[in-house]
Amino acid sequence: MARITLEDLDGLGEEAAAGGGGDGDEEDEQERGRLFAHWEAVASTHRVSLPRDMAGPIVQMTRHNQAREPVPYVTLSQREKSEEAAYEERRYPAGKWACVTKGEPMYEQSISMSFMKLMRYICKENSVGCYLGMTVPVLNEIHLTKEGTELEREVVTAYYLPGEFQQNPPVPMDPEVRITERAPLRVMTRVFYGMTTEETILREIALFWELLGSTDTVLRETYIVAAYENPSIPQRRNEIWFICRAE
Repeated sequence: MARITLEDLDGLGEEAAAGGGGDGDEEDEQERGRLFAHWEAVASTHRVSLPRDMAGPIVQMTRHNQAREPVPYVTLSQREKSEEAAYEERRYPAGKWACVTKGEPMYEQSISMSFMKLMRYICKENSVGCYLGMTVPVLNEIHLTKEGTELEREVVTAYYLPGEFQQNPPVPMDPEVRITERAPLRVMTRVFYGMTTEETILREIALFWELLGSTDTVLRETYIVAAYENPSIPQRRNEIWFICRAE
């Protein structure tokens, strides 16, 4: 599956607005075909195929790509000795998330397949039958093996329900998309830029441990990769989250 994520749609947003002035079916079909062709090209760079049924969600998210609601949080502390050594502590409130779990051979495959399912849910495959709205970041929860040298295959990809749907989340049509009430979360978080592969994630975890030093205040087996931007952007923004132990 192709990695259909957030910022892949940005480069097309203004073009769609400029070229979508007509209201007829022909213009809509042309826009759909053009966007799908773009996504097929993106998919080919990952050596994967793009399902035809993703055409509708791609068009919808392109049209709404400027409206992204941030996941709410409170900053508890910051360390900014230098950009490379900067990190902060945050608290995220309890909330409802739509989650998909995958265990493909590669990390990139798992997050790609999961996000496509979430994308369908966000766009229409839900009990209210309408576009729900995008929130950022999308979280990918990962686990290290006992040796700490590899990622476990299972990855949980989570999308925060927009504020208007927090009390009454639309029911997913896909049984693999489950609505979960996640407890409040306190994390140590550090920004990094570039690709998110198993190799780069393991490197960022090791670098963050070097900054934090010896501490028992955070978990050592479970981490979160927060995705803000499109994987095809060379220097895209991501965050690695260390999960603080319960107080």
